Amino acid sequence: MMPPELQPRSFRPYIASSVSAPSFSSSSSSLGNGSPYSNPNPNPSPNPIFSSSSSPPPSSRSLKNSRFSPSAFAFNVRMAIALVPCAVIILDLGGTSIVLATLTLGLMVSYILDSLNFKPGAFFAVWLSLLFAQIAFFFSASLRLSAASVPLALLCAETNFLIGVWASLQFKWIQIENPSIVLALERLLFACVPLAASSLFTWATVSAVGMHNASYYLVAFNCIFYWLYSIPRVSSFKTKHEVKYHGGEVPDDNLILGPLESCVHTLNLLFFPLVFHVASHHSVIFSSAASVSDLFLLFFVPFLFQLYASTRDALWWVTKNPRQLHSIRVVNGAIALVVVVICLEIRVVFHSFGRYIQVPPPLNYLLVTVTMLGGAAGAAAYALGMVSDAFSSLAFTTMAVIVSAASAIVVGFPILFLPLPSVAGFYLARFFTKKSLSSYFAFVVLGSLMVTWFVMRNYWDLNIWLAGMSLKSFCKLIIANVVLAMAIPGLAILPAKLHFLGEVGLISHALLLCHIENRFFNYSSIYYYGFEEEVMYPSYMVIVTTFVGLALVRRLSMDHRIGQMAVWILTCLYSSKLAMLVITSKSVVWMSAILLLAVSPPLLLYRDKSRTAAKMKAWQGYAHAGVVAFSVWFCRETIFEALRWWNGRPPSEGLLLGFCILSTGLACVPIVAIHFSHVLSAKRGLVLVVAMGLLFIIMQPPIPLSWAYRSELNKDARQSPDDMSIYGFMAPKPTWPSWLLILAILLTLAAVTSIIPIKYVVELRSFYSIAVGISLGIYISAEYFLQTPLLHALIVVTMVCTSVFVVFTHFPSASSTKVLPWVFAHLVALFPVTYLLEGQVRVKNFLGGSRFGDMEEEEKKLTTLLAVEGARTSLLGLYAAIFMLIALEIKFELTSLMREKAFERVGIRHNQSSTSSAGSFPTRMRFMQQRRVSTVPAFTIKRMSAEGAWMPAVGNVATVMCFAICLILNIYLTGGSNRAIFFLAPILLLLNQDSDFVAGFGDKQRYFPVTVVISAYLVLTAIYSIWEDVWHGNAGWGLQIGGPDWFFVVKNLALLILTFPSHILFNRFVWSYKKQPDWMPLLTLPLNLPSVIITDVLKIRILGLLGIIYSLAQTLISRQQYISGLKYI
Repeated sequence: MMPPELQPRSFRPYIASSVSAPSFSSSSSSLGNGSPYSNPNPNPSPNPIFSSSSSPPPSSRSLKNSRFSPSAFAFNVRMAIALVPCAVIILDLGGTSIVLATLTLGLMVSYILDSLNFKPGAFFAVWLSLLFAQIAFFFSASLRLSAASVPLALLCAETNFLIGVWASLQFKWIQIENPSIVLALERLLFACVPLAASSLFTWATVSAVGMHNASYYLVAFNCIFYWLYSIPRVSSFKTKHEVKYHGGEVPDDNLILGPLESCVHTLNLLFFPLVFHVASHHSVIFSSAASVSDLFLLFFVPFLFQLYASTRDALWWVTKNPRQLHSIRVVNGAIALVVVVICLEIRVVFHSFGRYIQVPPPLNYLLVTVTMLGGAAGAAAYALGMVSDAFSSLAFTTMAVIVSAASAIVVGFPILFLPLPSVAGFYLARFFTKKSLSSYFAFVVLGSLMVTWFVMRNYWDLNIWLAGMSLKSFCKLIIANVVLAMAIPGLAILPAKLHFLGEVGLISHALLLCHIENRFFNYSSIYYYGFEEEVMYPSYMVIVTTFVGLALVRRLSMDHRIGQMAVWILTCLYSSKLAMLVITSKSVVWMSAILLLAVSPPLLLYRDKSRTAAKMKAWQGYAHAGVVAFSVWFCRETIFEALRWWNGRPPSEGLLLGFCILSTGLACVPIVAIHFSHVLSAKRGLVLVVAMGLLFIIMQPPIPLSWAYRSELNKDARQSPDDMSIYGFMAPKPTWPSWLLILAILLTLAAVTSIIPIKYVVELRSFYSIAVGISLGIYISAEYFLQTPLLHALIVVTMVCTSVFVVFTHFPSASSTKVLPWVFAHLVALFPVTYLLEGQVRVKNFLGGSRFGDMEEEEKKLTTLLAVEGARTSLLGLYAAIFMLIALEIKFELTSLMREKAFERVGIRHNQSSTSSAGSFPTRMRFMQQRRVSTVPAFTIKRMSAEGAWMPAVGNVATVMCFAICLILNIYLTGGSNRAIFFLAPILLLLNQDSDFVAGFGDKQRYFPVTVVISAYLVLTAIYSIWEDVWHGNAGWGLQIGGPDWFFVVKNLALLILTFPSHILFNRFVWSYKKQPDWMPLLTLPLNLPSVIITDVLKIRILGLLGIIYSLAQTLISRQQYISGLKYI
């Protein structure tokens, strides 16, 4: 067998790369603009993927050299750029509540199935959710299925399908089981996404701004998506070992797109915008020279872009010879450039900027053509690398001088000073050919003089106020901005010691840009000799300048042209401009910049990943947190404007302060999460700050004016005469009790996070429980029972008892086990006393007061009864919540104690069986075991058996009372709803094993109370419904033999009795879980069918359905037990 280096490529075996072998880049960045592999050949027309010198025929590139490799899809970010906005557009078009609910439910089911490792189920759930969402979209979308809307509906359906394909590529089990399908899906995505996304983006843009320039929008989106998806790239699921020989050449089979797809993309790029323009403007395409120019521009501008993309192998399907590609670029590019320049002169220059051309025709046409065509030709030649020798450099310099002189003549520059622009062009050309920094700065100086002359000649003497300032002031800003923009490229390529000059220039330029755009966008009026007109600075310009600035900052940072501090400042300045699009405030840009500068340092300034400890020191963390708090308070008026814009009305002082506190807490999250994640006190303090902000937002407590610092803006917003004229005078509800609730919740959070060490100090535990109880008691009394002051003491005592019971049950002391049963007894005794006393006190207050005026006696009684009924319902709800809390706490404590007991038994058994191996027991585990034993509170297992035997009984009493009160509330509030029992019965799961009240009840029978209560409740309510239907009040029973009522009673009672066997069998089974013959539940199942079909009472029908469910469930559970027993045997 020949050695590998002498074998033909198609017969070489796979050779793994060694450590000594040279390494090449095997994959491309998902956002890179270039090809996946680089080419060492310094040809001015690089072809990094394909090389003609050693490329065998395509037939030799078989699948032997393009192995499938299961891996993650490498182009998720690239797909998200197109498909995520498309999904937003589709939801905006038909995103009704039905569509959103369908999609959300389906994705939740998919997430649950995926978390349970049921991957096929998650896959089908994703597709079904998209399918049903699309069906709901068709039936609920704003567009109607007419002849005009069918293409749009089909486009939305195609985009939805592509989103499903993208989601499918995230499942690795599909890659392993169906590799060919994964490759086809990847090719399908890259083939269809640019076509669908460009069309949908164009439709959304046309819907927002109009149809006039729709073809140009389509050209822009086509170019963007062609660059993202049509440049050849290696598949995510092919091995990259082929790049390690033959100069890194990649086989055709490893590319995502084939020649057919690339050809279709090229035809779409070149012809679809032109055809779209002809179809939409067919009546005016030859009406003027500008309309004809549109036709040429819509073809030749994408054609020029296609030629430029060929430098990244976009035309690999045409030819792979670099010389042929270079000749194609030069010849076709020259022709296209001439056509584009002429069309731009007709369509743009002479149409929009004709007043600045100071040369009469026909000389103006000649000079403008020389300027534009010469400049474009020189830029294209330099971009293609054609300026490489002395002759080409001389030609390039001559062209730059001629273009500069011609442009100066066009704009009316004095002939006497014509050498000035010519010298500027010479120095610019010398900079590009010789890389001379002095030449560039000479060009900057001369160019700045020309820009200053042009601005002063055309705008300086105009008496116009623009954006709240005179035009002269605006001209100064424009000149300064242009000069900085011209100087920054030279400053950026200075030596590393002078990079600070470039950083200062960039920051100054960003500040000027923010100031100019803020004035233009927020001060939108123009004044000229008494003529006022609204001039709106377009929002898309704010977005474009923001993202161009951020892209420039990122590029300079990657090239190490600017430091980390400059990146931080520039990122905050450019990002702050986006706030103008949301909040209409004249200072929002600067306030947003201050907030971002205060919040972002933990993210942008501390990036030393080599250190495992906190990158910040403690004092730095405190300093940053203080700066964040000060910045948020300084920007409170911006927060006020944002809240007023969101709510449609001025926010209250509590809401404003709450958002300030919440913003401070959220802004400090990066500090804690990144730099102090190991410090528990920092996490606990952050939780308290965020919780305090949320509580202020929800409760909105009253705040003194000195706290909120009510500004003039706040005063003007609140002193609106329109509100008084529309709504009249409304007396505000006193909200001071909300402070007590906020205090109680914050104390609880402080105790839970161990900021207040109540676990270790009994006295502190006592003060804490009493303080929380008093706060909650006063809050409830003042908020819900303000008119019955005699009950306030009882309610406060009740809440104090509840707080003491819960706290000392969770953290018991030496004597609490003897006192807590009496505390619970006081709670039970206070319930009827408070309930009865509330009604008596309220009746006396209502009947003895004068608030009724001249109301009739019957109206007084009705009002009194309604008030008493509402207050007693509130009391019932309060005591139900109290007993529920006590039952939950006792259940938790008993479960924890049983787990501790089981742990001790296992530990004792382990120690007895492995005494000899005690020395080999890990030190860390022994320490943890000792710590666990030492930190067990006084209320241990032994003391529980001796002194805590009351806990199961108290828990059972609390559970039963909570369930009973909830049943009463169900009758009061819903009239005895049938569905309520299914939500109330699970309360009985809190019952405990108790030798006093429920003998023989254990963990095995925990579901028996739930099922038996449901059955008993439905039976009793069914009998009551039958009685209610046949009882005629004082007339007595209507049960004449043979009458309709008699037949009704007999039929429904018989159907009710038929449901008993299934319920009895199932409840016996739930109590004992003993194996019963399988035929018994199946035999009782048909008895429930008549109850479901022919009954007249809904509760009997529910009993019949439950009987069927019980029979099937009993059969399946018994079968599963039988199978489990066989497996055990």
